[in-house]
Amino acid sequence: MRIVLFDGVCNMCDASVQFIMNRDAGAHHFASLQSEVGQQLIEKYGLRDVDSVVLIEEGRAYTKSTAALRIARHLGVWKLFYALIVVPAPIRDLFYTAIAKNRYRLFGKKQVCKLPTAEERARFIE
Repeated sequence: MRIVLFDGVCNMCDASVQFIMNRDAGAHHFASLQSEVGQQLIEKYGLRDVDSVVLIEEGRAYTKSTAALRIARHLGVWKLFYALIVVPAPIRDLFYTAIAKNRYRLFGKKQVCKLPTAEERARFIE
């Protein structure tokens, strides 16, 4: 099982979760970084000051651009972006971090959460 941890108040992050759910075959499960489960996983994997998407896959935690690219490789045509994995992570993460630092200003914060369907709810870890 692949678990995606995301910022639960970020509009861009919520849109990203919806994007993933609409393009994979149910292989990704989700939890917000702010949730109890999210905090437990952050602690379990020894992550510090997490301010990015986190992918937990095969017992390893990936963050920032590496997490995003590893997620993309399971999303149909979007898997082509995985080729960017050859770019060194520090360079990729410069772009990722620039967007992440400005995500609230650019995309806003959620005031109210969308109620997921029963099918979507089954993919969230509580």
